[in-house]
Amino acid sequence: MKRIKLHWILPMLLAMTMLLPMVVAGRERGGISEADQRKASYIFLEAQNWKSREVNDAYFDLLRWAYELDTTNTSAAFYLGHALLTMRGADSNQRERALALLKKHFDAHPDDYYETTFYSDACMMLGYPEQGLEAVKTLCRNNPGKLEVQARLADAYTRLGEYDKANAALDTIELHYGHAFSLTSKKISNFIEMNDTAAAIAEMRRLLDTAPGNAQYNLGMAGVMQQFEMNDSALHYINAAQQAEPNNGYTYLAKAQFYQEIGDSAACDQQMELALITENLELDDKLGLLSGYIRERMGSGDTTQRVAKLFDILFEQHPHEADIHKMYSDYLRASGDLKGAVEQLGYVLDIEPTDATIWRALIVLHILDDNNSAALQAAERALEFNPDNLDLYEYLGPIYYQTKEYDKALETYHRALAMTDSTDVERRSELIGGMGDVFIEQGDTLKAFDTYEQALALNPLNAGALNNYAYFLSLCGRDLDKAERMASTAVMLYSHSATYIDTYAWVLFKKGDLARALEQIRAAIEADDEPNAEMLDHYGDILEANGQHDQAREQWRRALDLEPGNNKLKEKLK
Repeated sequence: MKRIKLHWILPMLLAMTMLLPMVVAGRERGGISEADQRKASYIFLEAQNWKSREVNDAYFDLLRWAYELDTTNTSAAFYLGHALLTMRGADSNQRERALALLKKHFDAHPDDYYETTFYSDACMMLGYPEQGLEAVKTLCRNNPGKLEVQARLADAYTRLGEYDKANAALDTIELHYGHAFSLTSKKISNFIEMNDTAAAIAEMRRLLDTAPGNAQYNLGMAGVMQQFEMNDSALHYINAAQQAEPNNGYTYLAKAQFYQEIGDSAACDQQMELALITENLELDDKLGLLSGYIRERMGSGDTTQRVAKLFDILFEQHPHEADIHKMYSDYLRASGDLKGAVEQLGYVLDIEPTDATIWRALIVLHILDDNNSAALQAAERALEFNPDNLDLYEYLGPIYYQTKEYDKALETYHRALAMTDSTDVERRSELIGGMGDVFIEQGDTLKAFDTYEQALALNPLNAGALNNYAYFLSLCGRDLDKAERMASTAVMLYSHSATYIDTYAWVLFKKGDLARALEQIRAAIEADDEPNAEMLDHYGDILEANGQHDQAREQWRRALDLEPGNNKLKEKLK
C-alpha cells in the first residue's frame, strides 16, 4: 500500500478551504462553526477521492481530520468507524470506538439502508446482538418488501435464541418466495434447538409432500430421522431417494455415510464404490467422502487394500487430476509407505511442475526416508521452476549441510539472506543460525560462535541456535553457565524435543550436575520414539558417572548396535 504523507496535502487543503465564502460569525451547529462545517465537508469529499485511488493511509487521516473539525458530521463518523473496524490489527478499544461512531450515524439517519445494514452486522460481530436486532427491525420497518431484510431478521433472532420468532420471519419469506430446502433446513435447525422433535419432522414432511419424488427432499428427511436416531426410517428415505434418482451419486454418498455412522463397514464399502463410480457426483464431493472414509479406516487400524481399490476407481475416472494423487500421497505417508507417497507426488509434479508446495512436500518425504541425495535433487529441480522461492532455499541449505557440501550450503544461506526482508528477523535468525552449524562442521569454532551470537541478537528465542550453540560450547568446555541457560531456554520453548532435552542433559553432565543430568537424559530417551546412537552414548556416559556401570554398558551396547563402526563406543565397552 502506497504511503502518502499529509505534510503536503494539509497545506493544499487549508489553502483551498480559505477560498470558501466568508460566513457570518456565530452561525453554528452543535457548537461547530459554519466555516469548520464546510471545511469538514470538503475534507470528507477529498478523503473519498483518496479512497477511490486506494491510498488508504491518506483516506483514514483525512476522515479523522474531517470528523475532528465537525463531530456533527455523521457521514464522516460512519466512514471513520468503518475504517477503524476494518483496519488490520484493530484492538478492542478501536472496535468499541468504531461501533460508537457507526451508531452515531444510525441514530441520525436510520433510513440509510447500507449504513444501517453495516451497523447491524458490526453489532452482531462485536457481541451486541440486541443492538444489532434493533437495527435490523429498523431495516424491516423501512424496507417492508425486502426479503433479504427478513432473512437478516431471522438470523438475528436465531443468534439471540428466539427461535420461534426466527421461524416466523422465515415463514414470511416462504410466503412470498415459496417452499425452498434452505428455508426448511433453517426452520428445522431452530426446532431442534427448541427440542421440538415433532415440529422438526412435520416441517420436513411438509416440504417432502410438495415433491415426494425429489431425492434432495428425501435425503433431508433421512437426515432429520438420523438426528433423532430413527435409523430405520432414515434408511427408508435414503432408499426412496435412490429409487427416485438411481443415477444420483449423492444418494450413494448419503447411504455410505449412513452405514459408516452405524458401523456397517461392508455395506459402507459397497456404497462408497457406487458413489465414486457415478458420474454426476462432483470430484470435490468424492474426495471429501473418501477423506472421511480414510480417517475412519485408519482410526480403526484397518490397513487393507480397501482404500487402494477406491483410489483405483478415481484414477480410472480422472487420470490427470492432481488432487487425487495428492490425497493418495498423504494416505500412503500416514500409512508409513514413504516411497509410495513419493511416487504419487511425482505424478502430481508431472501435472503441475511449477507447484512449489508440492516440491517442498516431496523434499520432506525424501528427508523422512533418509534419502538426502534424492532430497537434494528435488530441491535443485524445484528451484529451476521457482528460482525466487525463498522457502525452497531454506530447505536447500540444510540439505547441503547434511550432504557435507558446506560451501554450497553457505552460498545458499547467503542467497536466501539477500532475498529476506530486513524486518523478518525470525527468518534471518534461522538462516544465520544455519550458517553457524556449517562453520562448526568446517572446524571454525570461533566463527561459528560469533555467527550464533548474531542469530540470537536478531531472535533471542531461536531454539535451534540456542540448542546448537549450547551443545558446542559444552563440547569445548567453555562458558558452561551460558550453555545451561541457552539449553534450558530451548527446552522451555520446545518441551517435547528429545534433541533439546538431550543437549540440556549433556550440558548438566559437563558441569558436574550428575543427578539432574541423569533425570534429563531419561526424559530425552522417553521423549524420543527411536533414540539415536549419540543420545544412547550420552546416556551411558551419564550412568557411568553416576556409578551405574552395568546400566552404562547396556546403553553403550545399544548405541553400538546402531553404529557398529563407532570405535569410541568399542573402547568404552573394553
